[in-house]
Amino acid sequence: MTLICDLVQKALKTGYLTLEAEEQLRVLLATRYELEDFNAFMTLQEAAMTGQVKQESRERLGCVAV
Repeated sequence: MTLICDLVQKALKTGYLTLEAEEQLRVLLATRYELEDFNAFMTLQEAAMTGQVKQESRERLGCVAV
Protein backbone atom coordinates (compact mmCIF):
# COMPACT_ATOMS: atom_id res chain seq x y z
CA MET A 1 0.00 0.00 0.00
CA THR A 2 1.25 3.44 -0.89
CA LEU A 3 1.92 5.73 2.03
CA ILE A 4 1.12 9.41 2.08
CA CYS A 5 4.83 10.15 2.49
CA ASP A 6 5.60 8.30 -0.76
CA LEU A 7 3.03 10.30 -2.73
CA VAL A 8 4.25 13.56 -1.23
CA GLN A 9 7.90 12.80 -1.99
CA LYS A 10 7.07 12.05 -5.61
CA ALA A 11 5.06 15.27 -5.97
CA LEU A 12 7.80 17.35 -4.37
CA LYS A 13 10.45 15.72 -6.57
CA THR A 14 8.52 16.22 -9.81
CA GLY A 15 6.80 19.47 -8.84
CA TYR A 16 3.50 17.98 -9.98
CA LEU A 17 0.56 16.26 -8.30
CA THR A 18 -1.43 14.05 -10.67
CA LEU A 19 -5.14 13.34 -10.48
CA GLU A 20 -4.34 9.75 -9.57
CA ALA A 21 -2.09 10.81 -6.71
CA GLU A 22 -4.75 13.22 -5.43
CA GLU A 23 -7.30 10.41 -5.40
CA GLN A 24 -4.87 8.11 -3.58
CA LEU A 25 -4.29 10.85 -1.01
CA ARG A 26 -8.05 11.21 -0.44
CA VAL A 27 -8.36 7.48 0.17
CA LEU A 28 -5.34 7.35 2.48
CA LEU A 29 -6.41 10.42 4.44
CA ALA A 30 -9.80 8.81 5.10
CA THR A 31 -8.05 5.99 6.98
CA ARG A 32 -5.73 5.91 9.94
CA TYR A 33 -2.29 7.29 9.23
CA GLU A 34 0.87 8.13 11.12
CA LEU A 35 2.01 11.56 12.28
CA GLU A 36 4.82 11.37 9.72
CA ASP A 37 2.23 11.07 6.94
CA PHE A 38 0.22 13.99 8.33
CA ASN A 39 3.33 16.16 8.44
CA ALA A 40 4.22 15.15 4.88
CA PHE A 41 0.73 16.08 3.72
CA MET A 42 1.03 19.48 5.38
CA THR A 43 4.35 19.98 3.58
CA LEU A 44 2.61 19.15 0.30
CA GLN A 45 -0.17 21.64 1.06
CA GLU A 46 2.37 24.37 1.68
CA ALA A 47 4.26 23.50 -1.51
CA ALA A 48 1.03 23.67 -3.51
CA MET A 49 0.09 27.02 -1.97
CA THR A 50 3.49 28.53 -2.75
CA GLY A 51 3.57 27.18 -6.29
CA GLN A 52 6.34 24.65 -5.76
CA VAL A 53 3.93 21.87 -6.73
CA LYS A 54 1.34 22.23 -9.47
CA GLN A 55 -1.90 20.26 -9.30
CA GLU A 56 -3.27 18.57 -12.39
CA SER A 57 -6.82 19.03 -11.08
CA ARG A 58 -6.40 22.80 -10.86
CA GLU A 59 -4.87 22.96 -14.32
CA ARG A 60 -7.85 21.11 -15.76
CA LEU A 61 -10.26 23.51 -14.07
CA GLY A 62 -8.29 26.49 -15.29
CA CYS A 63 -7.71 27.73 -11.74
CA VAL A 64 -5.02 30.32 -11.31
CA ALA A 65 -3.28 30.92 -7.99
CA VAL A 66 -3.60 34.48 -6.76
